[in-house]
Amino acid sequence: MKLSIVIVSYNGREHLRTCLASLSRYLDDPECEVIVVDNASKDGSAQMVAEEFPQARLFALPTNTGFAAGANRGAQESKGEAIVFLNPDSEVASDVFGPMLEHLGAHPEIGILAPKLIDADGSLQLSCRRFPGFATALFNRYSLLTRLLPRNRFSTRYLLTDWDHNAISDVDWVSGACMMVRRSLLDEVGPLDEAFFFSLEDVDFCQRTHRAGYRVVYFPQVEVMHHIGGSSRTVAMRTVIARHRSMWRYYKKYMRRNFAVDAAVAAGISLRCGWLLLLNAAKQAIGAVRGRGST
Repeated sequence: MKLSIVIVSYNGREHLRTCLASLSRYLDDPECEVIVVDNASKDGSAQMVAEEFPQARLFALPTNTGFAAGANRGAQESKGEAIVFLNPDSEVASDVFGPMLEHLGAHPEIGILAPKLIDADGSLQLSCRRFPGFATALFNRYSLLTRLLPRNRFSTRYLLTDWDHNAISDVDWVSGACMMVRRSLLDEVGPLDEAFFFSLEDVDFCQRTHRAGYRVVYFPQVEVMHHIGGSSRTVAMRTVIARHRSMWRYYKKYMRRNFAVDAAVAAGISLRCGWLLLLNAAKQAIGAVRGRGST
């Protein structure tokens, strides 16, 4: 079998239905398989897959193991020479993976290959970056400084907004929303780090891929539509906590300095997490009040 497409889902039934419908050409291809690992969804996602897409291989887990663990389970069950990790909030409009397989096969030094990601309106998503550093805390995609000064050199360097996103390029890391991985790479560097329950598992995996001597390549010759946040919107508070725990784990693995710096970073991550949780709670409270007022 040439290709295995692994989708990890959690409470995103409608996104998952649209995603699987867009994969019809692969569901019916004997050289491909589509695997859905459902992380104990409570919205009937697993039942929907079983009833509407019987060609897909479904693994309904009894508990939410996190994205990395779910992806690893799918990879363990897969048979393809290459594995695509695909978010359920993605849509594939054409034969995206055929050209990717061809390019991967022609370049054995590539470990990870990722397509261009676009929004629903066709605009570019910044889906490849340089590895995060200390400046990333102030100049990331959502930071105030990036929004106020989008062309500053720190933001453009991290977000890679200063080069042509229509050119095939070697990059530090690519979004796990859609990435093709050579099976032999998983055998060599190991599976995704399951300690990253949600977020940064893709950055970590790309780090390990580079350190094993393989290339990570952005391949904009094909496009995948990605609805950002569609996979995590239903558990916003838990998502915030999990993302900040992942920040700390990534820092410990690749960026540790001395006690003073480590303590400052830990405090900064904790404060940021607490602030976002407060904002989230305030938004939910306002929404509840508005909801009662409209009835």
